[in-house]
Amino acid sequence: MLERILRNGALRSLKQRENLIDLTSNDYLGLSRDPPFREAIIDKWEKWCPSLSNKVGSTGSRLLTGNHRFFEELEEKIAQFHGFASATLFNCGYIANLGMLSSLFSGEDTLIADRDVHASIHDGMKLSKAQLFYFRHNDLAHLETRLKNKKRCFVIVESLYSMSGGKAPLSELVPLCEKYGAQLIVDEAHAVGILGPQGQGLAAEKHLQERVFACMCAFGKALGVHGAVVLGSSLLKKKLLNLARPLIYTTAPPLPLLAAIACSYERFPGMQREREHVAALCRQFQFSSHIQPIPAPGNSQAKLLSYYLMHHGIDVRPILSPTVPKGKEQLRLTLHSFNTRADVQTCMERIEKWSGQ
Repeated sequence: MLERILRNGALRSLKQRENLIDLTSNDYLGLSRDPPFREAIIDKWEKWCPSLSNKVGSTGSRLLTGNHRFFEELEEKIAQFHGFASATLFNCGYIANLGMLSSLFSGEDTLIADRDVHASIHDGMKLSKAQLFYFRHNDLAHLETRLKNKKRCFVIVESLYSMSGGKAPLSELVPLCEKYGAQLIVDEAHAVGILGPQGQGLAAEKHLQERVFACMCAFGKALGVHGAVVLGSSLLKKKLLNLARPLIYTTAPPLPLLAAIACSYERFPGMQREREHVAALCRQFQFSSHIQPIPAPGNSQAKLLSYYLMHHGIDVRPILSPTVPKGKEQLRLTLHSFNTRADVQTCMERIEKWSGQ
């Protein structure tokens, strides 16, 4: 199997690239590199520690010894911020999607997902007992053909797609789902922190929280930390606590991580200047969002362009097949609050020069 991956030019390995212009990470607001933010996390952790007998580890799953009041207070705060009745914390976004999609649905249910959704959604659906269908990316006419003559349907989309940077048409998706009695699940991983009022996400920007079955928000992107949350009704939370195996059988996140999440929610809602700077960069370079794909068909071509940019001090990573379909390989350029116009201009000029060779 590894030999076949090697022949296709898709063999993965760990890399370290330092002292380059960052146009590749998911640290959209720059929180992970902010010294005051780091100090706030340490202060909160040290303040909380005595209440839990100075334990660093969580000591078990939440259904055993891992639960405590800081968990429940944080979930309540997050749910209120996003405009949902409940929030359920997970160890990361992948596990949140896997846990939710693999556990909630029976053979009488139907899951219909946009073809471009994240791998965690594909994997969670495959583990589900539900019937599975896909519709062409953002193609509502195709989705409607899938919805017809089906019962107990759940439609799954990303609010902001992690590879293309395109937005889901939520304002049209919600009424379409309601027309056929379907429920909508929205992955907000790359939108939360950047889109919507105070960075609440695209569902909040469109005032659709009460009409969405569930939202998943990941904390490892704009929020600068780690973990994830599934937002929804109180009944959804009860079902997750009783059915989601990745939650039931996983050690709970430790106290330092909870402190980091809490500090992020205290900090990122007020980062409007940073969001406006990212939006200004998008306008200046005519990007549809802070994620911009640069086509580079072929794994070898995509890697060569990435190495070329690295040689000129710019970090933009290649996205290779089979992560994207063969022939759709690309560089995934991301904008951050700490990037300057000169950073992006330099990168685009280098890409243009490469293309003209």
